[in-house]
Amino acid sequence: MQLISSHRGILSPPVLVLVVSALAPSVFAQPAQGATSEAAELRSQLEALRAEYAQRLAELDARLAALAQPAGAPAPAATAAASEAPQPPPAEASVPAGAAGSAGSAGALPVYGGGAAASKVFNPDISAIGDFIGVAGKSPGGGEPSLELHEAELGFQAVVDPYARADFFLTFGPDEVGVEEGFITFPAVPGGFLLKVGKMRDAFGKVDSQHNHVLPFIDRPLVSQSLLGGEDALADAGISVARLIPNPWVFLEATAQVYRGESTVFKAPTRGDLAYVGHLRAYQDLTESTNLDLGGSVAYGNNGATADSTTRLFGADATVRWRPLRRSIYTHLLGRTELVWSRREGLGPTVDAFGAYGYLEYQFGRRWFAGARYDYSDHADDGTVHDKGGSLILTYWPSEFSQIRGQYRHTDFGDDRTANEFLFQFLFSIGAHGAHAF
Repeated sequence: MQLISSHRGILSPPVLVLVVSALAPSVFAQPAQGATSEAAELRSQLEALRAEYAQRLAELDARLAALAQPAGAPAPAATAAASEAPQPPPAEASVPAGAAGSAGSAGALPVYGGGAAASKVFNPDISAIGDFIGVAGKSPGGGEPSLELHEAELGFQAVVDPYARADFFLTFGPDEVGVEEGFITFPAVPGGFLLKVGKMRDAFGKVDSQHNHVLPFIDRPLVSQSLLGGEDALADAGISVARLIPNPWVFLEATAQVYRGESTVFKAPTRGDLAYVGHLRAYQDLTESTNLDLGGSVAYGNNGATADSTTRLFGADATVRWRPLRRSIYTHLLGRTELVWSRREGLGPTVDAFGAYGYLEYQFGRRWFAGARYDYSDHADDGTVHDKGGSLILTYWPSEFSQIRGQYRHTDFGDDRTANEFLFQFLFSIGAHGAHAF
């Protein structure tokens, strides 16, 4: 029996069932195919992430292996692991542009300076500085040798931990092998103090605190030789404490030092006869190109002439620097002076002596420096006898690691002797030498 007529396009139930049965597979297959496509895409992304993750692990392994190996030694295990790691598609690569060429076939990031860095992970910065001096001309009393390696300095400097650093300088000379300086610095002492302990150069004035290779001239001024002990100065084993003094006007720093009392100037007869040094420094920028540096110093200690005899030293120093910012590597002007008063007790009457020097330096080229110095000094044991002289200095810097210097020196000694000499110097250095005080 016919239940529904097919008139006007209406399908009968049997026909409708047949049509639905025919269309059902194709209709329900579309969502299934869409799910399969999404799953494939997710799987592809997971594989890419897995490959990238493996690549990053390989890079880290390679870098750690490079740090662990001695300088110049290959890291075969890390290289093999990196080469076997799955490589991401080109679009997914995470290696920065320009790094692939130096990273090798493993695609690892380059370790810049890897060999040098690996060789000094647990080693201090090591430097060696040579100071060769020659002298021509006649000088009463002989003076310096005609040719000599005046000093070879070996330096070891390193940060011990976040709260301390250590500096050691060994000196090798024709007549001496020893420790020029060896001290540890604690920059984070409570109260804002800077603490140094060990053997160190004193903070009296400017020249005394400087090593030979830092001086802008070959010799030390007459006042340094006659009243302050020359090259060794007041250097001794001791303790130094420095602190900035806050104020709204200038940079102000105070330094107090106590020494064992065994130096060129001071000789302690007993354990309790210590030597003391104090220095006050003020610094101020006058313009963007000019600054002024002023200092006052005092030193006191037993001189060894008798059990109670002492030497008192008072000093003042001033430095003016001009360095235009736009031409700072080509020109600068520096003027400096130091004045020293000495009061020395002994077996006889107390001796008062005075000495000073003035130095002017001008840089007229990127590597050329010209200077002039005037010296005057009484004798520490006889204030009525004094020496005076002058020097002209020319310095050439082939690079930051070497200097060539010539100096003409004229000296009138207090006993009517005269010297005219020409000195020349070659300074050369290797290794990482730390910066010196400004």
